Amino acid sequence: MEFRVSDIAQLLQGTIEGDGNVIINDVCKIEEGKQGGLTFFSNPKYEHFIYSTEASAVIVNNDFVPSQPVKAVMIKVPDSRQALAQLLDMYEKMVPQKVGVEQPSYIASTAKLGEKVYVGAFAYIGEGARIGNNVKIYPQAYIGDGVQIGDDCEIYSGVKIYKGCSLGQRVVIHAGTVIGADGFGFQPDANNNYKKVPQIGNVVIEDDVEIGANTCVDRATMGSTRIGRGTKLDNLIQVAHNVVIGQNTVMAAMSGVAGSSKVGSNCMLGGQVGVAGHIEVPDRTICAAQTGINSTVKKAGQTLFGSPAMDYMEFNRSFVIFRKLPQLKRELDELKATVQGMK
Repeated sequence: MEFRVSDIAQLLQGTIEGDGNVIINDVCKIEEGKQGGLTFFSNPKYEHFIYSTEASAVIVNNDFVPSQPVKAVMIKVPDSRQALAQLLDMYEKMVPQKVGVEQPSYIASTAKLGEKVYVGAFAYIGEGARIGNNVKIYPQAYIGDGVQIGDDCEIYSGVKIYKGCSLGQRVVIHAGTVIGADGFGFQPDANNNYKKVPQIGNVVIEDDVEIGANTCVDRATMGSTRIGRGTKLDNLIQVAHNVVIGQNTVMAAMSGVAGSSKVGSNCMLGGQVGVAGHIEVPDRTICAAQTGINSTVKKAGQTLFGSPAMDYMEFNRSFVIFRKLPQLKRELDELKATVQGMK
């Protein structure tokens, strides 16, 4: 598909500096720009690329003032990142959408499918499942008995959704993710043999959640493991049984939340963050990568780092000290020897 720069600027409600008749037929990174390509610039670290890029047009913030001539046509908008996301979303919606049921696949006679549903080959939809309108279930996905999936959801290849779980509208689940596997519930007997505790709850995923590839969200022992509206989970995340995650929280790869813990709304958890079981992380908490939270966080809106977690600035001040511990130990030993020699 081809578009004039002027058409793109009109869609984004931006202003043009340069030739609005330039033709765009692709998108590209600013450092890998090519003729016909559209890119964007927002991070000051990449400013040098805007003067050398071969891209035909670049989306920039309104307040950007170049220090050198820019060969590309500039489209000025309030927020270039948001403008690019808006443009890519428009492009994606223009791509022809798959509809219909491919064979071989299995759909139980008691399952109900909405309008304009796509079911890929080798997919399985169990008894009593309810699938909303415009849902896409890609090949080799498994939808268990009694699962409910709301309108406009996308279930990618290899996803497994166990029985009784519920998805809201516009939920996206990427390849290999498992929703509703048994929680890690075992009870030792008198001989320390571990007996399985049946996991009879489910998983409830609210509207507008997106879950990356190879993530696991376990079903509750009783009740529901719950992922709040608008929350985004990265690849390779573990959410244990009876966990509750609030709205609009984001978690990066290889993070984990242990059983029965609660993570609030509008939180940000970096990569490899660990949350121990049966504790609470309040709203607006930010956890830097590899933070370990082993007790309830008392105050909302903090930025945490370290393991055990502490206030980010306090950790930095402490780090200045404990990185010098070997030197301080040597000085203490020398001082001790000097004192002993004076006796």
